[in-house]
Amino acid sequence: MQSLKNTLKKLAGPVQLTPVDARVTFRYAGPADADALTVLAQLDSSRAPSGDVIVADADGELWAAVSLDDGHAVANPFRPSGELTWSLMERARGINRELRAKPHRTWRPSPAV
Repeated sequence: MQSLKNTLKKLAGPVQLTPVDARVTFRYAGPADADALTVLAQLDSSRAPSGDVIVADADGELWAAVSLDDGHAVANPFRPSGELTWSLMERARGINRELRAKPHRTWRPSPAV
Protein backbone atom coordinates (compact mmCIF):
# COMPACT_ATOMS: atom_id res chain seq x y z
CA MET A 1 0.00 0.00 0.00
CA GLN A 2 2.84 2.37 0.84
CA SER A 3 4.44 1.82 -2.58
CA LEU A 4 1.15 2.77 -4.25
CA LYS A 5 1.05 6.03 -2.27
CA ASN A 6 4.65 6.80 -3.24
CA THR A 7 3.92 6.07 -6.89
CA LEU A 8 0.87 8.34 -6.86
CA LYS A 9 2.87 11.13 -5.22
CA LYS A 10 5.54 10.83 -7.92
CA LEU A 11 2.90 10.93 -10.67
CA ALA A 12 1.19 13.96 -9.14
CA GLY A 13 4.44 15.88 -8.90
CA PRO A 14 5.27 18.54 -6.38
CA VAL A 15 2.50 20.54 -4.78
CA GLN A 16 2.68 24.15 -5.88
CA LEU A 17 1.14 26.74 -3.65
CA THR A 18 0.50 30.29 -4.75
CA PRO A 19 3.50 32.23 -3.50
CA VAL A 20 2.55 34.51 -0.62
CA ASP A 21 4.37 37.41 -2.22
CA ALA A 22 2.90 36.89 -5.72
CA ARG A 23 0.84 39.86 -6.82
CA VAL A 24 -2.08 38.57 -8.84
CA THR A 25 -4.03 41.08 -10.87
CA PHE A 26 -7.23 40.48 -12.79
CA ARG A 27 -7.27 42.68 -15.88
CA TYR A 28 -8.44 42.85 -19.46
CA ALA A 29 -6.04 41.32 -21.98
CA GLY A 30 -4.61 43.72 -24.52
CA PRO A 31 -2.96 43.29 -27.92
CA ALA A 32 0.43 42.91 -26.19
CA ASP A 33 -0.88 39.74 -24.47
CA ALA A 34 -1.59 37.85 -27.72
CA ASP A 35 1.63 35.81 -27.66
CA ALA A 36 1.29 35.03 -23.95
CA LEU A 37 -2.31 33.87 -24.49
CA THR A 38 -1.15 31.59 -27.32
CA VAL A 39 1.54 30.06 -25.10
CA LEU A 40 -0.94 29.68 -22.24
CA ALA A 41 -3.38 27.87 -24.54
CA GLN A 42 -0.64 25.56 -25.79
CA LEU A 43 0.33 24.68 -22.21
CA ASP A 44 -3.34 23.86 -21.55
CA SER A 45 -3.62 21.85 -24.82
CA SER A 46 -6.43 24.11 -25.91
CA ARG A 47 -7.23 27.05 -28.13
CA ALA A 48 -6.59 30.62 -27.04
CA PRO A 49 -9.60 32.53 -25.70
CA SER A 50 -10.98 35.01 -28.21
CA GLY A 51 -12.91 38.26 -28.11
CA ASP A 52 -12.83 40.24 -24.88
CA VAL A 53 -10.59 38.32 -22.47
CA ILE A 54 -9.76 38.80 -18.80
CA VAL A 55 -6.55 37.36 -17.38
CA ALA A 56 -4.94 36.52 -14.06
CA ASP A 57 -1.53 38.15 -14.17
CA ALA A 58 0.89 36.99 -11.46
CA ASP A 59 3.86 39.33 -11.38
CA GLY A 60 3.85 39.73 -15.16
CA GLU A 61 3.12 36.08 -16.02
CA LEU A 62 -0.32 35.01 -17.26
CA TRP A 63 -1.58 32.08 -15.20
CA ALA A 64 -5.17 31.93 -16.47
CA ALA A 65 -7.49 33.59 -18.98
CA VAL A 66 -11.23 33.58 -19.69
CA SER A 67 -13.14 34.84 -22.71
CA LEU A 68 -16.06 37.12 -21.84
CA ASP A 69 -17.68 36.20 -25.16
CA ASP A 70 -17.96 32.43 -24.80
CA GLY A 71 -16.58 31.59 -21.34
CA HIS A 72 -13.68 29.55 -22.75
CA ALA A 73 -10.91 29.32 -20.15
CA VAL A 74 -7.26 28.29 -20.25
CA ALA A 75 -4.76 28.01 -17.42
CA ASN A 76 -1.14 27.14 -16.88
CA PRO A 77 -1.12 23.55 -15.58
CA PHE A 78 2.35 24.12 -14.11
CA ARG A 79 1.14 26.88 -11.80
CA PRO A 80 -1.43 26.74 -8.98
CA SER A 81 -4.06 28.28 -11.24
CA GLY A 82 -7.23 26.33 -10.36
CA GLU A 83 -8.68 28.85 -7.93
CA LEU A 84 -7.58 31.75 -10.13
CA THR A 85 -9.40 30.23 -13.09
CA TRP A 86 -12.55 29.74 -11.02
CA SER A 87 -12.34 33.33 -9.75
CA LEU A 88 -11.82 34.64 -13.29
CA MET A 89 -14.86 32.70 -14.50
CA GLU A 90 -16.96 34.17 -11.69
CA ARG A 91 -15.69 37.65 -12.55
CA ALA A 92 -16.51 37.09 -16.22
CA ARG A 93 -20.06 36.08 -15.27
CA GLY A 94 -20.35 39.23 -13.14
CA ILE A 95 -19.11 41.46 -15.95
CA ASN A 96 -21.55 39.89 -18.40
CA ARG A 97 -24.40 40.33 -15.90
CA GLU A 98 -23.50 44.01 -15.48
CA LEU A 99 -23.41 44.53 -19.24
CA ARG A 100 -26.83 42.90 -19.69
CA ALA A 101 -28.33 45.03 -16.91
CA LYS A 102 -27.34 48.33 -18.52
CA PRO A 103 -30.02 49.82 -20.73
CA HIS A 104 -28.90 49.94 -24.33
CA ARG A 105 -29.46 53.11 -26.26
CA THR A 106 -30.88 52.50 -29.68
CA TRP A 107 -29.82 54.63 -32.59
CA ARG A 108 -32.54 56.75 -34.06
CA PRO A 109 -32.13 58.93 -37.10
CA SER A 110 -32.53 62.61 -36.43
CA PRO A 111 -35.80 64.06 -37.70
CA ALA A 112 -35.66 65.73 -41.10
CA VAL A 113 -35.57 69.49 -40.82
